Amino acid sequence: MRAEPEKERRRKVLLGYDVLTAARARIDWIFANFSRLYLAFSGGKDSSVLFHLCAAEARRRNRRFGLLFIDWECQYQYTIRHVEEMVAKYADVIDLFWCCIPLKTVNSVSVFEPEWIAWEPGKEWIREKPEQAIGDGSFFPFYRENMTFEEFVPAFGQWYAGNVPTACFVGIRAEESLNRWVSVAGSNFKRTYRYRRWTTRCSRVLCNAYPLYDWRTEDIWTYCGRYGMEYNRLYDRLFQAGVPLRMMRICEPFGNEQRRSLDLYQVIEPETWGRLVARVNGANFGSRYAREHGVVLGNRRIAKPEHRTWEEFARMLLASMPEATATHYRNKIAVYLHWWLTTGGLEKVPDEQPGDQQTRDVPSWRRICRCLLKNDYWCRTLCFAPTRTEHYRKYCELMARRREQWKLI
Repeated sequence: MRAEPEKERRRKVLLGYDVLTAARARIDWIFANFSRLYLAFSGGKDSSVLFHLCAAEARRRNRRFGLLFIDWECQYQYTIRHVEEMVAKYADVIDLFWCCIPLKTVNSVSVFEPEWIAWEPGKEWIREKPEQAIGDGSFFPFYRENMTFEEFVPAFGQWYAGNVPTACFVGIRAEESLNRWVSVAGSNFKRTYRYRRWTTRCSRVLCNAYPLYDWRTEDIWTYCGRYGMEYNRLYDRLFQAGVPLRMMRICEPFGNEQRRSLDLYQVIEPETWGRLVARVNGANFGSRYAREHGVVLGNRRIAKPEHRTWEEFARMLLASMPEATATHYRNKIAVYLHWWLTTGGLEKVPDEQPGDQQTRDVPSWRRICRCLLKNDYWCRTLCFAPTRTEHYRKYCELMARRREQWKLI
């Protein structure tokens, strides 16, 4: 595939050279313009290719760069072995930050434990921490108890940068999802570094760089095959299991999208699966029903009892949940309803309407039911973002007062 131009365009325009040449040129430019660098590494195919390219450039320049790997405890042993392989191969050019610290993430397969904490103290972990890993959150001065991944990553970047201009290499590709396309080139108001659309300025000293943004999945595997580069052998097992190339993901398995592949654990690594079921609430339930259509987990088409409205069904679902989880959802739903009734121009939120189960936010009680059935804890279905941990308690207290005032749910 040929590379796309650096300046923003509405359509793809071929430039006459391939994406590998373009990626190497972008990495060379980042090395030349930043005195401090690090790579966000997941162990997946995209970040592995980016790791190979960055390491080659670092050796050419006799430079070093940081390597950030967030270890989620519940990952495949294939992934851990690949990370160890890559770290050993490029030990001469990297400063390793292998993080095995308690971090909170969403658990969309349980209403009793809608969030779970990797490496939680006092729990029996799925496996032991590697010797080279950072096992104590106090290593980082910015760390707080039960930080989320979304809080930790930008905080790490600011800490690593200090007051020095720093670039973070991120292995995302625009074709993978709309959100990733927006991250790279989809916003006219995005702050970039020196007008490179494949960069995002995060702060005064820190920016993200996406040198592989215009690669296709086929380009990733062509590079690995043609040059004999190491990759995570888990992809071989996923391919044997019939997973399409575009659907292969290497990350923690309990998110709303990732849970669809949860049942593969017991096929690929049954020994890991046995420990995972004992460790994470709802894991076995998710493996059974994450691919099912209908009411269970809100996949595709959903249904309700014939004698109830969608609003009644939503209230019934809330009544069936643990009190803490139900209160969390009621707070979010109250804000959602209040916005549409005061700002969105509605006199009454309809029970259902065309398009309310699609990506675009079309308000209805059926859409709210879909959110609840999906165990979408942070209510992204209703256009919410996660609430920062340190503000959440105050947020709950505020919402208790507002719900009493609004009388909505």
